[in-house]
Amino acid sequence: MATELSLSEIRKRARDKLGKICRVCKVCDGRACRGEVPGMGGIATGSSFMRNVDALAEIKINMRTLHGIKEADCSISLFGRKFALPVLGAPIAGVKINFQELMGECELANAMVGGCLDAGTIGMTGDGGDPIMFEAGIKAIDEFGGHGIPIVKPRPNEQIIERFKQAEEAGAIAVGIDVDTAGFVNMRLLGAEAGPKSEKELKELISSTSLPVIIKGIMTPDEAKLAADCGAAGIVVSNHGGRVLDHTPGVADVLSEVARPVKGKLIVFADGGIRRGVDVLKCLALGADAVLIGRPLVVGAFGAGREGVKRILNKIQTELETAMLLTGCASLQDIGPRTIRIS
Repeated sequence: MATELSLSEIRKRARDKLGKICRVCKVCDGRACRGEVPGMGGIATGSSFMRNVDALAEIKINMRTLHGIKEADCSISLFGRKFALPVLGAPIAGVKINFQELMGECELANAMVGGCLDAGTIGMTGDGGDPIMFEAGIKAIDEFGGHGIPIVKPRPNEQIIERFKQAEEAGAIAVGIDVDTAGFVNMRLLGAEAGPKSEKELKELISSTSLPVIIKGIMTPDEAKLAADCGAAGIVVSNHGGRVLDHTPGVADVLSEVARPVKGKLIVFADGGIRRGVDVLKCLALGADAVLIGRPLVVGAFGAGREGVKRILNKIQTELETAMLLTGCASLQDIGPRTIRIS
């Protein structure tokens, strides 16, 4: 029987494979890769990527251990499915432009979707200027029995609607649009059109499919309310990992105010700088229902493929369960403002 790789060995393998594309830093905070877009870094000065991490680090946790809770349940129901943890794989694509083809596009999509499935959760798949980026994700979702959520770039509506149809045919449980990539440099480099969406365009897209639609890239309360009013099933509070616009606030800076007016009306996801189980706890306390994780799963995928993605998610689940026990939270519903301390 093969010996199971340790997490440190998975990280070392990823570091050796990725080279300078991603240094697999001990603290993944964007400082070593600032300005490296395409790549893994944050746009320009890297301040938006770094702020995602710093904003979460500034939030402290209130420890509570005088209670009778012996086991924490971090399972969650989303879109009619039950998952083991409130952590989804963020949409990752673009092996050619971001990772210098060190892995095949289908190989990465399979590792991400399959690894999430193995960990008891679900992965999102990405899109981009090269058609293979979306096609690889759809193929993986189809192969894994519809266990995935394809996220489409904010292309012209007719192109998005066509991709939504492909998602329906693959059996996906939901679809999404990452509106935060309007004007994204990676799309321009490949000659693909992407831009902001008006209220009318958004309503057209949401009404075009029977699947729940997630709007990814919401950073203000007014746009959260607009997405809800247009019929979105979920939003992702996200600045696209700091990869599209310099000098934005971190996701944790705005999460509470963005979530407040739409809580209970749709699912609120948070995406940005989440690295450990305690970060998940903080985001849930700030108002998120669940979170997305991207860069750590890329490390898992390059370090050990599907198994590496699963192992990273298993670690985060264990950390979250421990943090819940040490804050007196038996279930995700117990996590709230009293769980954290903001200076």
